Amino acid sequence: MTSPRRTDLGVPLAVSRTAWYLLCAVLSVFMLLPLFWMITIALKGNGDILQFPPSFLPKEIHLENFVVGPAQINFYQMLGNTLIVTVLATVGSVLSSMLVGYGLARIPFPGRKVWFYLFTASMFLPPIVGIIPLLRLYVTLGVADTWVPLIAPAWLANPVFIFLARQYFSAIPYSLDEAAKIDGAGYLRTFFTVMLPLTRPLWMTMAILAFQATWNDYLNPLIFLTTESRFVLSLGMASFSGQFAGVATTQYNYYMATNLLYMLPPLLLFFLAQRYFMDGLSALGTTASK
Repeated sequence: MTSPRRTDLGVPLAVSRTAWYLLCAVLSVFMLLPLFWMITIALKGNGDILQFPPSFLPKEIHLENFVVGPAQINFYQMLGNTLIVTVLATVGSVLSSMLVGYGLARIPFPGRKVWFYLFTASMFLPPIVGIIPLLRLYVTLGVADTWVPLIAPAWLANPVFIFLARQYFSAIPYSLDEAAKIDGAGYLRTFFTVMLPLTRPLWMTMAILAFQATWNDYLNPLIFLTTESRFVLSLGMASFSGQFAGVATTQYNYYMATNLLYMLPPLLLFFLAQRYFMDGLSALGTTASK
């Protein structure tokens, strides 16, 4: 009869795995509890929310909260605005950062190490220090109250993404560039036909991070937008919560229902690209340290 496999501490492997799974299950419940509480509030009537002792499950399902709540802040117009701004900023941020990272890693030119160090150093510059100069620049150009200030900077590359792209491209064998060069491909054709398919986990990870950052960005829309028809959802949700100030009877069920709809696009993107996101994080963990 063979003895059960044991860990380094002498504990049977089966017991160790069971304990680990139980710990993960308990931690998962704690992490999902706020989301579960949010969903139950979104489905309750407003009177059920404030009752004591509180109940986790709603007595009646109020699906009309998902219609009445968004109507209070012109939700769907701001959703369209947010999608336009977020998609264009995400495409610009990922594409420009990948191009710069590819150039720094694969194209020999004088001073490329200096440029790389400059980009790396700019990661430590807080974005807020450029708000006032940028506002003066956009006012001078006449684009202050448009979506240009929210989209254009993304097309000038992201320092963090440049660093990650440069490290990732540096780990790819140079024989691929030489093979493409023999076939008559230039740098741009090599980038789009050889490098982009090889680095899909990297730019999918960048896309998820850039999409989430732009979707939840509150400061820049607050500074640069003044016309209500151009507002994005981060401003709309802030104005929705601001309606509660000084009001005795709040409508948390409408607020939570609208918040769930607000969270839906980033969550869908993450679940659709989850495999690439995990692969990208694993690859970045090994290449970024080189």
